[in-house]
Amino acid sequence: MRSSMDEWGPLGLKSGKTKASMQETGISTSPTMATGNTLSLVAKDIACVRGGRTVFEGVSFAVQAGEALMLRGPNGTGKSSLLRLLAGYVPVAEGTLLWCGEDAHDDLEGYQPNLHYLGHLDAIKPVLSVRENISQWAALMGAEADADEALAHFGLAKLADLPAKYLSAGQKRRLNLARLAASHRPIWLLDEPSVSLDDASVAQLEKLVAKHLGEGGMAIIATHLGLDVGPASVLRLGEGGAS
Repeated sequence: MRSSMDEWGPLGLKSGKTKASMQETGISTSPTMATGNTLSLVAKDIACVRGGRTVFEGVSFAVQAGEALMLRGPNGTGKSSLLRLLAGYVPVAEGTLLWCGEDAHDDLEGYQPNLHYLGHLDAIKPVLSVRENISQWAALMGAEADADEALAHFGLAKLADLPAKYLSAGQKRRLNLARLAASHRPIWLLDEPSVSLDDASVAQLEKLVAKHLGEGGMAIIATHLGLDVGPASVLRLGEGGAS
């Protein structure tokens, strides 16, 4: 069942009456990007269907420049599916996803270059060195990046010349996250980014996300942890469905 678009909170986050409920945990002032334009990602009563099964429906929220949205809920409620839908990898079954007022899925070629999506798997090329993994990623994204600076943020500078196949699970996760620092894109979609990280690395992740938000970016993060990235709102996905 789809729901109406009333009952919006101060952040444009909808509360109550859908399978997804909202909880405000803090509101931050929305900075603007260098262009002077305030960016926004708005979902209006969106639904996701995979394998003929409705994963979720009636989900509405709005995130603007400088804001973070945390996705919470038990396993199997659609957090990963929602992130993949927001990334354009899964179609919108119902409703609308708007990027700066335009239908994002109607122009994926124009929308997707604005986002970074990091899923459960670490997309690492094992035969390449740690530095080469970052450099080639940045080149693919069309960015000129300081690979060593990105690696240093997650304590990987001393391993820059090591083939990535020799990294531990935690080091591979940190290498994957270093991509965020290697090329600038305003939307960060992160699926359980703290998995396999130690406390020090989680703190570095929090600093990086907070810096991104402070520069006018936005982040939507599925996490079971209380990541401290500054003021954020929470979208709780209800029972049922599959992520």
